[in-house]
Amino acid sequence: MAEPLRILFLSAEVAPFAKTGGLGDVGGSLPKALHALGFDVRVVMPAYRKIEAGYPGVQSMPLRLDVPTGSGVVHAGAFEGKLPGSEVPVYFIAQNNLFNRENIYGYGDDSYRFAFFSRAAFALTESINWRPDVLHAHDWHSAPAIVWLSTAGQANPRYHGVGSVFTIHNLAHQGLSSWNIFDYLQLYTHSLKEEAYGEVNFMARGIYHANIINTVSPTYAREIMTPDGGARLDGLLRHRQGDLHGILNGLDYDEWNPATDPRLPAHFDLDDLENRAEARRALQATVGLPQIPDVPILALISRLDWQKGLELMGHTLHMLMNSYSGPAQFVVLGSGAAEYENMFAQLAAYHRDKMTAYIGYHAGLAPLIYAGSDMFLMPSRFEPCGLGQMIAMRYGSVPIVRATGGLADTVHDGYTGFSFHDFSVGALWDAIQRATFIYNVDRPNWRRIQANGMSADFSWQRSAQGYAQLYEWAQAQQRYRG
Repeated sequence: MAEPLRILFLSAEVAPFAKTGGLGDVGGSLPKALHALGFDVRVVMPAYRKIEAGYPGVQSMPLRLDVPTGSGVVHAGAFEGKLPGSEVPVYFIAQNNLFNRENIYGYGDDSYRFAFFSRAAFALTESINWRPDVLHAHDWHSAPAIVWLSTAGQANPRYHGVGSVFTIHNLAHQGLSSWNIFDYLQLYTHSLKEEAYGEVNFMARGIYHANIINTVSPTYAREIMTPDGGARLDGLLRHRQGDLHGILNGLDYDEWNPATDPRLPAHFDLDDLENRAEARRALQATVGLPQIPDVPILALISRLDWQKGLELMGHTLHMLMNSYSGPAQFVVLGSGAAEYENMFAQLAAYHRDKMTAYIGYHAGLAPLIYAGSDMFLMPSRFEPCGLGQMIAMRYGSVPIVRATGGLADTVHDGYTGFSFHDFSVGALWDAIQRATFIYNVDRPNWRRIQANGMSADFSWQRSAQGYAQLYEWAQAQQRYRG
């Protein structure tokens, strides 16, 4: 019987140990689905302060890593644990000066911190005597591992034939550094035309050096090859388009399941939607809205920033709350840029009998919003994959989205939700009007759209099959090169 393929999985975020967004969700879920397919997956991430301070189920490893750098050998330690509910090992690279800090990102030496992490991951595999078949690196933070593997790493026979897959979660964050970073990594290479003189762009480097590249939705993979969506890397991506693929992120069905979610007042599923009315009443009571049974409740849960298309929301909410498409209620949960926080807070104060704005973090409210709302808004400028629309559909809230990235791949207009193309108030308002019209006058059709969304398959098992194919291609390409 063939040995299982060994996957070295590098990510700056792995839920529940560290998470700021979708990268953490993927880090915590995809390895479990890969393990279920028979892969020997080992996850490696930095040991941030939460790990150093003591994390349940995470133990210190009796080893010392001697990590070679251009500044000399730097010593590091390691912790080990397992992804919750699985046998997938997680290793944490511990270097007190670099990772034991208040935040994950946002420091002037971030490029050196993650370059060290990337190099130390290989030292860890040597220390535990485990050789990967494929390196799977995520976003710019672990791109230095791809660069090192394809250059200096080839001097070591241990790494001959190791394929590489580079996953782009958000092309906008590119990891710029000075050329000195290559001295630190002890490697020699040439500059790319995407890099200014004396600059290193780790996102570009991951794209250039990896065997296979993928993004987190098929549509986003196409969008980033255009000048509008390519964040100045579209030429390089077009050059690599034969090796560029799009695989939708999945949804953790154990966490997001309305039939078992302990955060809901009543459980429901596609065959028992009556209990959903209880979640609706609980949502109205929790956020202080009148408990009117038939009025459509629209919701938005979002990081409040430019990417999310929130400048379309001000005038749209003004029309919605003034009943231009009939009576409606609105709930927003999120935090971010002050301009958007203030906009929602002011609108909520003005329409206090119809709208509530929760600015900041509110534990437990998100599942209730998904389960109790009728429509879920995501008017994003761009959205590599998006998770909110998948959760909303699973919980019976019909998404209204801009057809971009993963939103275009998951929400099908008139079938599982409503979508619009132009980035304009008029296009968003037209989609909302179409949705509220069907909700108000054609309830059987509404139930059909709701049921289609609830029965859609967004499981990680489906996505993991796609990654299994990428690993085979990466290995084959590396063998051909080698």
